[in-house]
Amino acid sequence: MKVLLQHVAHARSGDKGNTSNISVFAYEPEFYALLRDQLTAERFKAFYRGAITGEVLRYEARNIDAMNFVCHGALGGGVSRSLCLDNYGKALSAAVLGFEIEVPDALADKLHGRHLL
Repeated sequence: MKVLLQHVAHARSGDKGNTSNISVFAYEPEFYALLRDQLTAERFKAFYRGAITGEVLRYEARNIDAMNFVCHGALGGGVSRSLCLDNYGKALSAAVLGFEIEVPDALADKLHGRHLL
């Protein structure tokens, strides 16, 4: 079944200059493999439909079931240079929670907020 990322993980962010740093943490260890396979740097960047203009690097933190995405060219030149208030790191990390993930039916009982599905 396809579900939104918000049901399998949460995200945190930071920003510095024109670079956004977004970490995605799996709620359950079983979800980490799904994230690793489906949330690639390429798909992550494509999800933002041009809002990220530079390279996206993905770093895995397997010991905490997390991935960190370093997004260059993500903040319109940087917080102090951009006229757009909605593309700072926090907005970008909230947006990625709408990414769709394919989850096996056998893991449905582990989904967070499954009563909303």
